[in-house]
Amino acid sequence: MAFAYYNRLSTAKKRIYHRSDEIHSIRLPQAVPLRPLVVKLEKALKTENKQLARSLCQRIADSMTSDLKVPKARVDVLAVRPHDETSELHGLYTREAGRQANIRLWIRTAERKKIVAFRTFLRTLLHELCHHFDYELLQFPDSLHTEGFYNRLSSLFNQLVPPKQ
Repeated sequence: MAFAYYNRLSTAKKRIYHRSDEIHSIRLPQAVPLRPLVVKLEKALKTENKQLARSLCQRIADSMTSDLKVPKARVDVLAVRPHDETSELHGLYTREAGRQANIRLWIRTAERKKIVAFRTFLRTLLHELCHHFDYELLQFPDSLHTEGFYNRLSSLFNQLVPPKQ
């Protein structure tokens, strides 16, 4: 099923969209050793420790990129989410030729300035890493939000946060 914006894509972007939609998971060879870092990240958020959260996000990202043999991405954890009248930004992935990719995450909600819920925060980190993996691992010329993209994100999340018994 194509998302609503699909009809506005060029023919070349539609090809990328279909390639992205066909890939449903990314297997992390070393997911289990990352789980203690994920638990620590949850605690860092609960104690509102932005520096520790940034450090843990960077360690998680570094491990994942190393496992998948792709270039590293820098992770920054910032304070309050940027927003306008209709939405707020949860995360941002940027890349420039010849420079390390950058992931920005915000630890506080825009409206109430409360610490972001752990699962939302982790999903945002993984969302931005999925963009990185689209370019670096899957070699897509563009990273589009497709059903496959969201399935890959969920596959990463489920490897790092196993279902509760």
